[in-house]
Amino acid sequence: MLDPKPEALEFLLSRRSRPAKTLTLPIPDRAQLGPMLEAALRSPDHGKLEPWRLMVLEKDALQRLASLVPDRGAALLMDEDKITKAHNQFASAELAVAVIEAPVISDKVPEIEQTYSAACVCLQLLNAALASGWGANWLSGWASHDRPFVERGLGLAPHERVAGFIHIGTERSAPPERPRPDVKEKVTWVSQ
Repeated sequence: MLDPKPEALEFLLSRRSRPAKTLTLPIPDRAQLGPMLEAALRSPDHGKLEPWRLMVLEKDALQRLASLVPDRGAALLMDEDKITKAHNQFASAELAVAVIEAPVISDKVPEIEQTYSAACVCLQLLNAALASGWGANWLSGWASHDRPFVERGLGLAPHERVAGFIHIGTERSAPPERPRPDVKEKVTWVSQ
């Protein structure tokens, strides 16, 4: 039996990530963040392996991560502008949730499907924050893929990876709408 949710579909058709640099205080408190985290964990998960976990990064934790960026960037011979951008991603944030991909050994579920599941957690959390009226953005960047940075800064195990940092806050200014993909160019109908 069909049970349409036109409000949910309208939200998905109009949803828009908000640039992390436009997000500021106030941020959701723990009680407000709880349902968003719960929604994120209802993502597709083949085999019910739960190959992910979440780390809520508050201001002090974000500042600590920001302080690690310059040395890592220099060690990697990064351009100064890339180091500054990565530093600011953490230093200017008030709240971010790190979605950590934590694959589970499974004979039935390939690791790539677990990666997809972690990405779904990122999108579910992003959309849950937006649907709750907050501004939100899903970021990664070079630091999120640098093993010394994620192991030292986030305490990740060798098999874990950052799927994304979901920044959540109050939007200072709305960006203009951007062009969207043309369905006619991106969709192929296969009848046989």
